[in-house]
Amino acid sequence: MITAHSLTKRYGAATAVDGLTFEVPPGVVTGFLGPNGSGKSTTMRIIMGLDSPTSGSALIGGKHFSELAWPLREVGGLLDAKAFHPARSARNHLRVLALANDIPLRRVDEVLDQVGLTSVADRRAGKFSLGMAQRLGIAACLLGDPGVLLFDEPVNGLDPEGIRWVRNFLRGLAAEGRTVFVSSHLISEMSLTADRLVVIGRGRLIAETDVADFIARSGRQTVKLVTPDILPFTALLTRVGAKVGPGEGGSLTVEGMTAPQIGDLAARDGLRVHELAPIMASLEDAFMELTKDEVEYRPSELAGVAGGEE
Repeated sequence: MITAHSLTKRYGAATAVDGLTFEVPPGVVTGFLGPNGSGKSTTMRIIMGLDSPTSGSALIGGKHFSELAWPLREVGGLLDAKAFHPARSARNHLRVLALANDIPLRRVDEVLDQVGLTSVADRRAGKFSLGMAQRLGIAACLLGDPGVLLFDEPVNGLDPEGIRWVRNFLRGLAAEGRTVFVSSHLISEMSLTADRLVVIGRGRLIAETDVADFIARSGRQTVKLVTPDILPFTALLTRVGAKVGPGEGGSLTVEGMTAPQIGDLAARDGLRVHELAPIMASLEDAFMELTKDEVEYRPSELAGVAGGEE
């Protein structure tokens, strides 16, 4: 279990994390989402004892990271894929970690096999691609067989097969009863991986909920409408304040009204309906909707910078 309570981190006048309170329970994958600059990496660094909070606390199993007797046996963290000596082989990198944490050396070959690096175990890690470095970082996380695992952007540099492997791997770890906390900027991938979400913006908590509830909170109601009466239906729906657009296969998409409301209008005005079905918003849609006011840089601002505006 990871718990953060009123967690705050300031760098001078800048506030990176602002009063965050949340929990990461065992047995599920908890996704950590937020726009760039929202404080995700800072929060993870505080949990792992790499930064000190200005106030508040971040605990692992009720303890600060510095209080853990054998950290690598209790928590594994992949915050930097290149956190190894480039001249060491993958095997020797893991051996050093094992010896420092009194972990049996047999675990080195076990985790190398687990992440698919056995064939390159004696190659210098500095020659690894980003995807291979990610796998080595995951192997280091698993070395002490910890119950708590944190991953910051673990699929960076991986090909589609590797991304699928990480997805299934994380879900498998959670199914074993471990606490799994993972951040990613790939929202569509997180929708396939996470059970719960902690969403932040500008260092503040936006939501702590499961994926379905988070999508529902976005407030977007979209309905697929198939009708031969496209023009009169479009005019009617627009007149009552709905937003109507083209959908797949000649259908219409209607925002701002529920399927029953549209059906009642059709019955009242004698318009034909061949299909009427709610469309579930995607996690990406919900994320963009609920974090739109928390984005640090907007396209218009970037365009102004590119154009030389001060």
